[in-house]
Amino acid sequence: MNERNNGVQSEPEPEPCHGFLQRENFSTEIIESISPEDLQPTVKICIDGLESPSVAVKRSAAAKLRLLAKNRVDNRALIGESGAIPALIPLLRNSDPWAQEHAVTALLNLSLYEGNKTLIINAGAIKSLVYVLKTGTETSKQNAACALLSLALIEENKTSIGACGAIPPLVSLLMNGSNRGKKDALTTLYKLCSARQNKERAVTAGAVRPLVGMVGEQGTGMSEKAMVVLSSLAGIKEGKEAIVVEGGIAALVEAIEDGSVKGKEFAVLTLLQLCADNIRNRGLLVREGGIPPLVALSQTGSVRAKHKAETLLGYLREPRQDASSSSP
Repeated sequence: MNERNNGVQSEPEPEPCHGFLQRENFSTEIIESISPEDLQPTVKICIDGLESPSVAVKRSAAAKLRLLAKNRVDNRALIGESGAIPALIPLLRNSDPWAQEHAVTALLNLSLYEGNKTLIINAGAIKSLVYVLKTGTETSKQNAACALLSLALIEENKTSIGACGAIPPLVSLLMNGSNRGKKDALTTLYKLCSARQNKERAVTAGAVRPLVGMVGEQGTGMSEKAMVVLSSLAGIKEGKEAIVVEGGIAALVEAIEDGSVKGKEFAVLTLLQLCADNIRNRGLLVREGGIPPLVALSQTGSVRAKHKAETLLGYLREPRQDASSSSP
C-alpha cells in the first residue's frame, strides 16, 4: 500500500481544547515555543503529573505530552528517554475517556520516533492499546490502530500484536468505524496480515465480508485498500474459501469493469490467486461474466494488469481434463 510514511502519521490537528487545557492556556503555540533548556523540566513535571492521584492532573499531563510529541522529532526522543512511556501506559485503561484519548494519542506520536518503538513494546503497551481499540472513543480507537500500525513496522512485532488480540477489534473498527476509522483499520490489517498467523486470525474474525463489501465502494479510497487486504488473505486456503463464500468473485469482476487503474490491478491479482489452482473457482469466474472484462483488461490495462489478465485467461481456456490435477 502506497501510504505516506508507511501509512502512519501523527495525530490530526487537535480538536478544540477541553476546559482544563483552556484554563491552563497550554496551546500548541506555547508548546512549540518551549526552548530545549525548558523542555526537560517541562517533561519532568508532566511525568510527575501522570503519577498524581488526581485524574484531572493525569489527563492534563497526558495532553501536554501529546502536544509536545506531535510535531518535533527531538521532543519525541527526549520524552522517550525521560521515562514518560511507562507512565502513560496505565492511562490507556483509565475510565476517563479523555485521559485515555490523550494517552493513546501521545503514545502514537511518540511511536513515530524509531527509538521509542522498542520502549513502548517493552513497557507492555500492546495489550493496553488493544484494550483502547475495544473500549475507547472513536478517536481513541483510530489512534490506537495507528499506534499499532507504527509498532508493526518492526517485523517481529506483527505476530505479538496479533497474539495480543488486536485483529478482532480492528475488524470491528473496519465494520463500524467512521471513514477515517475504516481506513486506519484497513491499513493496520494490511501491515499485520503479512504474517501468516494474522491472516488466519483475520479470516476467523470475519474480516472477509466487510472487505468484499468495500470492493464496490468506488471513489472513497476504500475499494483499493480493501482489495489489497483481500489479496493478502487470498494467500492462505481459509482466505480463498471465505472470499468465494462471501461473493468475492462477483465483486472483483465488477471492480475490473468499473474500478480505477490500481483497482483493476488489485482485482485481477486476487482473482488470479483464487483461480490458479482451483477449477471450481474458474467456473464461478466464467459464470459471473469474467471473461469479457478480462479480455478488455488484457488489451487496455496497465502493463502489470495486462500480464495478470492474460495469465488468468490462459487458465480459463485450459480444458477441464488438462487441469484435472488441480484442486476441485
